[in-house]
Amino acid sequence: MPSTHRRAQPFPDVAGLGAKHAAASPMANSFPAAGPARLVVHVVEALSSAQTETGLLNLIRHLPAERYRHAIVCLRGQGDYEAGLREQGVEIVNLHQQERGLLHYLRLYRVLRGLQPDLIHTRNRSGLPSQLVAALAGVRLRVHAEYGRDLGPDGAPSFRGRALRRLLRPLIDHFITANGDLEQWLVGAIGAEPARVSQIANGVDSVQFHPRLGPAAAVGPAGFMHDGVFVIGSIGRMDDGANHTLLVEAFLRLIASPHPAHQRLRLMIVGDGPARAECQAMLNRAGAAARAWLPGARSDIAQLLRAMDLFVLPSLTEDRANAILEAMASGLPVVASAVGCNAELVHPGFTGILVPPTSTELLAAAVSDYCRIPEMAARHGARARSHVIARHSMPAMARDYLAVYDALTGFET
Repeated sequence: MPSTHRRAQPFPDVAGLGAKHAAASPMANSFPAAGPARLVVHVVEALSSAQTETGLLNLIRHLPAERYRHAIVCLRGQGDYEAGLREQGVEIVNLHQQERGLLHYLRLYRVLRGLQPDLIHTRNRSGLPSQLVAALAGVRLRVHAEYGRDLGPDGAPSFRGRALRRLLRPLIDHFITANGDLEQWLVGAIGAEPARVSQIANGVDSVQFHPRLGPAAAVGPAGFMHDGVFVIGSIGRMDDGANHTLLVEAFLRLIASPHPAHQRLRLMIVGDGPARAECQAMLNRAGAAARAWLPGARSDIAQLLRAMDLFVLPSLTEDRANAILEAMASGLPVVASAVGCNAELVHPGFTGILVPPTSTELLAAAVSDYCRIPEMAARHGARARSHVIARHSMPAMARDYLAVYDALTGFET
């Protein structure tokens, strides 16, 4: 089946963009073709997220050290993966930001003046003010990545976030997004020039995330796992946008049906957030607590994915692809709501099923299909892993980032 996912194309014409960039930014191609490695400073909110840490670590590991060296500025805090990053020669600076103010930005300015990076790489809304500080500090090349859209309490895009991006857009040399939906938003709503936006697909460590090699691990409380169960799993922050209550409703509908296959069902939702208590209360009221496990936030995601038989992502909006990609790399078929980047990653009838984000009935039907037809689950899961290895490998992701960095710095091999 042909893929509908557009592979990352850092520039339609790398040489052409380099020339255009030279006109827009006179310093862009003023670096010598050979010489010491360029310094890239990555600004992150914190390294307390394993996803942030491992994503950065994997990117740095796959970029040529003779061309780029790296430093990380943490606005709030560091994390458990700091040692792994330092082993790669990465300097980590923690600003211990409590609240944003003049003193905080002055500290960031001093750090950037001291490091004197060739390029700064910020991420999401929290990193945007650092672009202004970097410009004032004399950092000539500036990249900003968007991995998710700001949403207000009503689930609509944040007006303040959009206004801030539009205001700072002229300072940013190049934007990076993880999916086409975000790319279209940057161009249409923020006004970014299409030639200065690259879609770079997230990479997945297919060695860490792999299918189970034997029986499923005995995770969860006593009695949760046993031979013959079919585990529906989901991973992510449990808030209203994640829509996990819809998954619980579908699960309760299935186990209440007379079909014998549905009696094998188990539910695992990994993550924490304000909706976790509500989901647990729904299960308790239905007398189904023993057939579900909501353990909160966990660090052993790869192992828990190997205990699942089906991955479900019922979110109302979705800009981040990591959860689906890790599930696919683990050999799982995916049922997801037909929103955002989900529709780019899940190929209906080939690697999974897409459903409307508000239909309990259709979500339950999709889960039931996989439960009742285990050979279809195995077939779609195998295709999902093959797709990830072919299109979302770490080396492929690093090549695309390298193309962006090289075009901006004028690096020539």
